Amino acid sequence: MLTRRAFLGAASASSAALATAASARRIVSKDDPLGVRADFPGTRDSIFFDAAYTALSPQPAINYAQAFLQALGSRPPNVPEMMHESGIVRERFAKLIGATKEEVGLVYATSDGENIITQALNLKPGDNVVIDDLHYRSTYVLYQRLKEELGIEVRIVRNVKGATPPELFAPHVDARTRLVSVSWISHYNGYRQDLQALADLVHAQGGYLYADSIQGIGMLEMDVNKIDVDFLTCGSYKWLLAGYGVAAFYVRKELMALVSPDRSGGFQTKSRTVGKHEYELHTDARKYQYATMSFGAVYHLNAALEYILGVGVKNIERHSVGLATKLNKELVAQGFEMLTPPGNASAIVSFKHGRTGKAVRESLQSEGIYINIGDKKDYLRVGIGLYNNEAEIDRLLKLTASWI
Repeated sequence: MLTRRAFLGAASASSAALATAASARRIVSKDDPLGVRADFPGTRDSIFFDAAYTALSPQPAINYAQAFLQALGSRPPNVPEMMHESGIVRERFAKLIGATKEEVGLVYATSDGENIITQALNLKPGDNVVIDDLHYRSTYVLYQRLKEELGIEVRIVRNVKGATPPELFAPHVDARTRLVSVSWISHYNGYRQDLQALADLVHAQGGYLYADSIQGIGMLEMDVNKIDVDFLTCGSYKWLLAGYGVAAFYVRKELMALVSPDRSGGFQTKSRTVGKHEYELHTDARKYQYATMSFGAVYHLNAALEYILGVGVKNIERHSVGLATKLNKELVAQGFEMLTPPGNASAIVSFKHGRTGKAVRESLQSEGIYINIGDKKDYLRVGIGLYNNEAEIDRLLKLTASWI
């Protein structure tokens, strides 16, 4: 039986040592340039190219999450202990993006962050928000509602050959633009936005930049000290290698007072009371953590972040984007219609497969390759993770050659 004390002792030690232990046993080879494949059992019997949907999670992170669940059957951790764990997650995510711990809070899903931002901006009739057609559908649902309820204008930038560069945004941004909202990396085709150029564009008009970053952080380096993004949110089940139920929400410190929480709860309070039934509230990003969190997801994410920091995002980016670049070029050479622009620096590659979705899925399965694809999908999206290698890219290319 795993007691709470045993779990906490083991968890504290394992969390602090995850990266060190992983590095110590990491064996680098041509087939495993980052020395990580041993930590991903799913790579042993299949080729997994679906990180853009849900990435594989490393076994050390899974073990840590399971230890938390096991403790629930004996001596569950108390709230202060679990909140301490959430604090470590905030600190590690902040390190990952170059922020401070005070600028990072935890919410439940990526779309939570954009909902909080749009409410805080106090949008009024005549204001406009600029998005593009490479965004995720949650954003369109959000702004459709705000358009109907508040009378704002929603301006949608149309992509040209799979790209929406800043010059396409420029005609849509003016003095009434309150927010430019983009997916840093498009879920559709992996297009990578130039966040700094967009920030310069909207800041010149007095607006703000929000980035849905779930398809980027953990795959690509991000430094909010060098890129003037105002707000971003990132769920944990793609390139952060964890699970569902928690997302990191970043608000630039200069804007923290502007972005009020969109709901209230007891977890926003500091320990000291002001008076009877009155409380002093957090003023940093902890103010967005209003209620009991999905703490199992928090523990899982904590270990996954430590793992990513141990491998190094710079190394992950070089490896995964390099594989994606090769795949893109070779698919072009094979004659496929590409949805991902040439030279795009992300680990997602999308292309028109020219067959039925069902036929593609069955063909992939016959070769032990897993990519989620629906029967009616006319394109295939390949999401390359840190655990993939060049031999797997070659296997996929051999298969796609047979589809021509």
